[in-house]
Amino acid sequence: MPRKFTIAEIASALEALEGWQAGEDQIHRECTFAGHIEAVGFVVRVAMAAEVMDHHPDLRMVYNRVEIRLSSHDAGGVTGRDIALAKRINELL
Repeated sequence: MPRKFTIAEIASALEALEGWQAGEDQIHRECTFAGHIEAVGFVVRVAMAAEVMDHHPDLRMVYNRVEIRLSSHDAGGVTGRDIALAKRINELL
């Protein structure tokens, strides 16, 4: 099982991850796109990257806006897996 990060470790990791914020036992980001199809395409790319990493985000999409929440449920909070997936998601933008 991955190790849950401390608040300080999360804050340090987020310094290098543009757009991400810390929440209670999670990190999250909201992305806005020009239209619905662009948002759907992004969600598909995130889903494919997450499948390869075997770590799946909570996604919510409303028209052109995508909300992403990452947490390692088995560890009860944020782990290195979440930070790695957040970094990969940023690369997809």
